[in-house]
Amino acid sequence: MTNSVPQSQPFSLVPSSSERSMDKPRRAGLTMMMDWGLPLGVQRDWLDLVAPFVDLAKFVAGTARLYEEDYLLQKIALYKSHNIHPFIGGQFLEYVFATQGLASAEPYFEEARRLGFEAIEVSDNCVPLDTQSRQALIRTAVDCGLEVHGEVGSKSEDTGAATLIAQANECFDAGADVVLVEGAELLNDGEPNRALLSELRDGLDVSKVIFELIGPWVPGTHNCDVYDLKKFLISEFGPDVNLANVMPHDIFETEALRVGLSVVGPEVGKAA
Repeated sequence: MTNSVPQSQPFSLVPSSSERSMDKPRRAGLTMMMDWGLPLGVQRDWLDLVAPFVDLAKFVAGTARLYEEDYLLQKIALYKSHNIHPFIGGQFLEYVFATQGLASAEPYFEEARRLGFEAIEVSDNCVPLDTQSRQALIRTAVDCGLEVHGEVGSKSEDTGAATLIAQANECFDAGADVVLVEGAELLNDGEPNRALLSELRDGLDVSKVIFELIGPWVPGTHNCDVYDLKKFLISEFGPDVNLANVMPHDIFETEALRVGLSVVGPEVGKAA
């Protein structure tokens, strides 16, 4: 399976952004796609088109629990065959932790490994975590051989830059590989929160941060809000900004936006 964009492409006379990392596995410009329950055939069809532009695939919330095991194994294997790393969304772990306690974390992580997952997310969207619990979950996952994607921020409250940075550093100190920032935190009255993003840029290594987009799970969200936030992040941090929570049908457009071929292209100058 190819790891990069095919070399034979139409309209080769039209350049795209030279700042965009194209070859997989990418170290920058990661795109995480959400899998809310794609049927295997639909997943295969989407990946035939968009796989070169997808780095991570998130089995959202607790959806991994609903599949027949063989079906889930086929989905995981299909992602891996396209050099896409599947992982489990953090709200599943929140549910396990809330209902069964910290002792349930290691069996949960071991089951994830058995099924073929190599990464999990540790978040507290619905179930608040204190520093001790957050770090215990991350360390246990690392000890079980999993990569950890820590998530910080709230879907319903403004956490503030200082707290987000502190929580992110807690994740990194415990062994998290990357940290996702909740998309709802990145807006202020429907507009990109420029002040917050500036503080996050100054306070964190943004190469290890993945910015989440918002979606219908955030009350009052419209498609234009998702697009405006994505456009702002790419404009502010460049085409190699790490983006999460991209829907399958938005992957192609997101890549076009990264390289200046979407509805907002490069600055227009005089032709030579």
